Amino acid sequence: MTQTTHPSHQRSCGWNAWLPERKVRPALSGRSEVDVVIIGAGYTGFAAATAWRQARPEDRIKILEADRVGEGSPGRNSGFMLEIALANDARPQELERMGKLNAVSRRTMALLRERVERLGIDCQLKHSGTYRAAKSAVGQRALKQYESFLEAAGLSYQTLNGDQLAERIGTNYYAQGIYSPDCYLVQPAALIVGLADSMDAGIELHENSPAIQIVPDGRRWRVITPEGEVVTGRVILANNAFSRAFGADPSRLTAIYTYAAITEPLAEPERQRIAAATWGLLPAHRLGCTLRTTADGRLMIRSRYSYEREADNARIENQLKASLEARYPELTPVRFDKVWGGTTGLTYNGAPLWGEIQPGLYVSAGCNGGGIVKGTFLGDALARHALGQPVEDIASLFGKASWMPPDPIRRFGFYLTSEVERRKAKHET
Repeated sequence: MTQTTHPSHQRSCGWNAWLPERKVRPALSGRSEVDVVIIGAGYTGFAAATAWRQARPEDRIKILEADRVGEGSPGRNSGFMLEIALANDARPQELERMGKLNAVSRRTMALLRERVERLGIDCQLKHSGTYRAAKSAVGQRALKQYESFLEAAGLSYQTLNGDQLAERIGTNYYAQGIYSPDCYLVQPAALIVGLADSMDAGIELHENSPAIQIVPDGRRWRVITPEGEVVTGRVILANNAFSRAFGADPSRLTAIYTYAAITEPLAEPERQRIAAATWGLLPAHRLGCTLRTTADGRLMIRSRYSYEREADNARIENQLKASLEARYPELTPVRFDKVWGGTTGLTYNGAPLWGEIQPGLYVSAGCNGGGIVKGTFLGDALARHALGQPVEDIASLFGKASWMPPDPIRRFGFYLTSEVERRKAKHET
């Protein structure tokens, strides 16, 4: 399978569409030489650039972004910033490792919060906590497993029955839920744009500059874009699944498209009942729906997945409407303001693909949906690793990405597993 170098989305990012116009940085043109090139202006890429700049302020640093900042995957996520492990990562039998992982997440979240406050980034950052909820028996078993982890780890949480949950999120669709305080919500495009526009002047960002080829040049690398090229001693691939086109192991990493939609601002009665407070809900089952409110009284839903290629957004829109109307029948017919798709890098066992893959070529990919906080930590750590500085034991914290069979077996396995899980948990999707 030919690996594409960057995504091409059917629709623009809704989060980004609501931001004020900004001055886009010029595309890379001509030939230049720098000390390090970072591919991807996302949370991982900016964290790597910031760490590099702090350690080596005299070095020349370039970041190449394939699109405008905010239109890529970092601006297309749901804006959850978790201070503790993802539900799918949480295993009571691995409490020591999970405790270390939680500590890393808390430190990284504190760093991001401090950066937002110090730089004055207007991104609606709010310490809201997060709900997890389930309707079916399958979902409730997954919820119980997560509760067991929280209990064993001594983490704060509240269990909620269906009525208690309905009082908080305005729907009696779910049978039970859990509230955890260890989460922030953010407007993701506003955050990534704010980080871009407040970068240190010594970090040079080029937007609309997709890397289309990276080739060795003696002990250095030539990074080629449509209008220019840059020669460097070290390259950091911070473009998730699309790093496969430049040497990341395709047998351990695949691209998954997910889909989100946001309603028009709710009418005042519904807004007071559903979206008076800012809240976010993550599914107990991995194929379930993510929900959240926004500062201006909208309701967002994220659900549905496709393998390697973006599905027809019009068809997905109808599916998302059906899922949201099942939860909030009084909103029927749902009116979406924006619907869009985005990509994430997926590994079979949830561990990242991370480290030096060739001399001077580094990668951090496979966040598996843990984007903002996890990506920030791994980008910072990768820059320190490339500079020869002490780094946490990434493999012991997160594991190593495991092998997956090639296509068509991988594709068949994805769709077979998804269909089986979808049928088992049809009330969660």
